[in-house]
Amino acid sequence: MAESHHVSILDHFDDLDDPRVERTRRHQLVDILAIAICAAICGADSWVHVELFGRSKLEWFQTFLELPNGVPSHDTFGDVFARLDPAQFQNCFVSWTQAIAELLPGEVVAIDGKTARRSYDRAGSKGAMHLVSAWATQNTLTLGQVRTAEKSNEITAIPQLLDLLDLHGCIVTIDAMGCQREIAQQITDGGANYVLAVKENQGQLHEGIRDLFEGAEALGFDGVPYDYSQTVNKGHGRVERRECWTITATDCLDYINPHGQWPQLKAAIKVVGHRETAAGAISQPRYYISSLPAPAGQLLAAVRSHWSIENSLHWTLDVTFREDQCRVRKDHGPQNLATLRQISHNLLKNENSLKVGIQGKRLNAGWREDYLLKVLLG
Repeated sequence: MAESHHVSILDHFDDLDDPRVERTRRHQLVDILAIAICAAICGADSWVHVELFGRSKLEWFQTFLELPNGVPSHDTFGDVFARLDPAQFQNCFVSWTQAIAELLPGEVVAIDGKTARRSYDRAGSKGAMHLVSAWATQNTLTLGQVRTAEKSNEITAIPQLLDLLDLHGCIVTIDAMGCQREIAQQITDGGANYVLAVKENQGQLHEGIRDLFEGAEALGFDGVPYDYSQTVNKGHGRVERRECWTITATDCLDYINPHGQWPQLKAAIKVVGHRETAAGAISQPRYYISSLPAPAGQLLAAVRSHWSIENSLHWTLDVTFREDQCRVRKDHGPQNLATLRQISHNLLKNENSLKVGIQGKRLNAGWREDYLLKVLLG
């Protein structure tokens, strides 16, 4: 047998309860997890593919796994992940991410939801699975994710996700769905700051911010302390310019927050995005509130960073990991497989020796066992 390797990520799953009765445990849970993680890294997107991958790499897996009865069948993989407690599995995932992520003060953590479109189950009258994730924009890692309850939405899932995470010193950005007083309070209670998008779902607040900026602009901001910043990006046949105005004066904020219902409110923000293409020009204003009395440039950067969760996480899960095409639907299988994809995505993101995209890393890991081990060891 080749030299054994210690895979530290597996240590974070030691406390995971095995859902099987003891007499049916022909394969160790840690072996099942390790093979599934490696298979997901290398492109497997079904339990049949996971089994096939395990069998093709049996000799290599034997260098660090016991595998007393060889590689489990695809039915065993499917059954275990369908019955595994998803909350426990997610807690283990969060424990691992907290060990590898260095969240520096001021890091932007974007929270947003995504639906796995093929995870619905008509026979069981279950809708498609919707997950809310927390994405560390500088670390480019998923910190955790929570599934929204049936017939519920992100408003109930976001507090559960925040409960899992230690975001002290971070800047939490959430779209308009999460612009709720209780969520803002939870963020500040945890020692973090918030930047929340404000739309018509908070009608009075939205109107107040709009009126505040329109009134200030009509006066040329005369007598209204404010800060301003802009960015310009060119490429792909278009020019994008973003302007940001912030107002942090207490008397102005009292106008939009007269009863102090929005905790620690320190800034009202207006961002106008201008896009110029061959087809013409478009301008769109957006409004935000923040507990951070920061310069306009920093708050604009936080707003822009939020969208990396769409571009760097959700897009990759859809296009590279084919999450929207996955047809695993049994019991907890869809949610646990989503966590498995997040583990694989984090491992691939965390490996920086190969200067290619995620898809290239997945292919290389499948071709070269030394590189797969490097990804797995983090």
